[in-house]
Amino acid sequence: MIRRLFAIAALAWLLAPGAALAVLPDEQLADPALEGRARTLSQGLRCVVCQSENIDESNAELARDMRIRLRELLVAGKSDDEAVGYMVERYGDYVLMKPPFKATTLALWLGPFALLLVGALGIGLYYRRRGPIGAESAPAALSAAERQRLDHLLADDEPPTPPGDREAGR
Repeated sequence: MIRRLFAIAALAWLLAPGAALAVLPDEQLADPALEGRARTLSQGLRCVVCQSENIDESNAELARDMRIRLRELLVAGKSDDEAVGYMVERYGDYVLMKPPFKATTLALWLGPFALLLVGALGIGLYYRRRGPIGAESAPAALSAAERQRLDHLLADDEPPTPPGDREAGR
């Protein structure tokens, strides 16, 4: 039983998409401190191809180029802010996994809340126009003629003939 579990776990590990495998050994820096900085910075930069992945996890060729360029900047002695600033200058604020709150990213930050508000208003208007729950399912009141005819039906009597049928001789 334990062997089966071990085999399943090993198979799952082999088949799982390799986020840790995105950074290839030839990309890694020899200096562990610089490599650590590069990994930290690349986790905060969005892959412009994969969009929901950072460049550290993405297997896209452009992400690889971005990782290599980031490492080149760090080896050249650039600070973290300068290296990230280079990427933002080249790709825009979109490249940041956490873009700054400013006028150009206002829609990005407030857009989801605005959509939520519009949705809540739409639902509120829908239910306001619809009226109270159950009002449309209440039966309409019977007219006097309908009530009289129903009483005759329930009493198992002959129903009164409607006025139009009497004149036609039916």
